[in-house]
Amino acid sequence: MIGDADVTKSRELPAYVYDLAGLDAHAGAVRAALEGVELYYAVKANPDPELLRVLAPHVDGFEVSSGGELAHVRGLFPGAAIALGGPGKTDAELFAEVTRVHIESPGELRRLLASGRPADVLLRANLDLPVDGASLVMGGGATPFGMDPAGVAECVDLLERQGTVRLRGLHAHLASGLDAEAALEVAAGVLGHARGLGLTEINLGGGMAVSYDDPGALFDWRSYGKGLAELRRPGEVLRVEPGRSLTVYCGRYVTRVIDVKRVHGELFAVVAGGTHHLRTPATKGHDQPLATGEPGEPITIVGQLCTPKDVFARRVPVRLEVGDVVEFAMAGAYAWNISHHDFLMHPKPAFRYIRGE
Repeated sequence: MIGDADVTKSRELPAYVYDLAGLDAHAGAVRAALEGVELYYAVKANPDPELLRVLAPHVDGFEVSSGGELAHVRGLFPGAAIALGGPGKTDAELFAEVTRVHIESPGELRRLLASGRPADVLLRANLDLPVDGASLVMGGGATPFGMDPAGVAECVDLLERQGTVRLRGLHAHLASGLDAEAALEVAAGVLGHARGLGLTEINLGGGMAVSYDDPGALFDWRSYGKGLAELRRPGEVLRVEPGRSLTVYCGRYVTRVIDVKRVHGELFAVVAGGTHHLRTPATKGHDQPLATGEPGEPITIVGQLCTPKDVFARRVPVRLEVGDVVEFAMAGAYAWNISHHDFLMHPKPAFRYIRGE
């Protein structure tokens, strides 16, 4: 139980509880493992201001994907390095003052060139590289993200004809859910393509594996960092931009059992809140791991929504009774910020922070 935050004894449930001390330690370990590699945080994973303040000393910058995220980060860290990505940039976003713009298409680049505004850009490449074992594929085929080699070549040609927009390098985020070995294989392929274009700044994206089935199976940052050091050539700048793998472990979603019932032989626990607060298990089709629990008859834990998809975990072997507190682990990324908050207009969760000594 997270007694440090006093939420389990209060009526302020459901609540998100963020372990800031744990996040600080984890981010520090990742930073140490990536010696010589630039580390940006993908804000889309969790933009909570308190989390961003903890991460700021450990990262070289932030990756944002909208004008809203840009304004949010600028408000917190006015001088921070920021890379702007996203496949559907408005003019206001495309022309924003940022450290790097990730160009998604020749059309996007033409709009930027026509504006006459100076900018430093990376070309986002959608390369046909093997991504075996990925949980989510963002490239290597007909997806709306980035450009195939022909599109990249078209952009290179456009940029060579002018001097206002500066080509700095290549960006490639091809997949999520890769272990360190697979991520290094992808990195080698991306680096080969960048070198063929004469580019020396390469953003390898994020997508480091996170296992909701086995929360203790952490991404091997040490071997990944070592492998990148071996791949990097003199004069090259390598950058990664993880999101989920940095913050997911620091968060818990804490709630309370409202009802326990048996329907057609199956046992259900209905808890306060639901997937309108924590959407991840419903969208990814996994069971959200429990932080604690006494052994008991398998029980399916559901929320308060009027939909059979409002399921946190199925047939979990724990004992639950009305009034019990339930803590779901791994709720620090792609949780509250991607959820459909206003469905049924239930109250919003509370937010609490464990800061350590």
